[in-house]
Amino acid sequence: MTDAAHNPPPGDAADDDLVFKALAAPLRRRMLDALKREPLTTGVLCARFPEVDRTTVLQHLRVLERAELVTGRRIGRERHLALAPLPIKRIHDRWIDEYARAAVDLLDRLDAVRPGASPAAPQRRGSSPPDRGGA
Repeated sequence: MTDAAHNPPPGDAADDDLVFKALAAPLRRRMLDALKREPLTTGVLCARFPEVDRTTVLQHLRVLERAELVTGRRIGRERHLALAPLPIKRIHDRWIDEYARAAVDLLDRLDAVRPGASPAAPQRRGSSPPDRGGA
């Protein structure tokens, strides 16, 4: 892993906690899915979830805004909401990408020690074998 992955800049851990907390609730994930398709007004977003009262949707929206996953701007009497994907990208880069890379490395090492595997050095998945100078 990179030094940045081991030592994130100050504040990132707290920011990540807010994002993970926001993503923990199924309703908030559904709200993000709705905003991923297109920006919506607060009223339209609330109408998309008729099983939940408006106050509850607004409380969940505040959690999403605190995590900077949603931005809102007032246009006249309406509040327009949009998905802000950078915190999710930050989580991907910091957590998912690093752990996926570690999993692929582990699989490569397991392939190398598997009975019947060729004694050649393990290959990275998706890489082509080295040129052996043959015809």
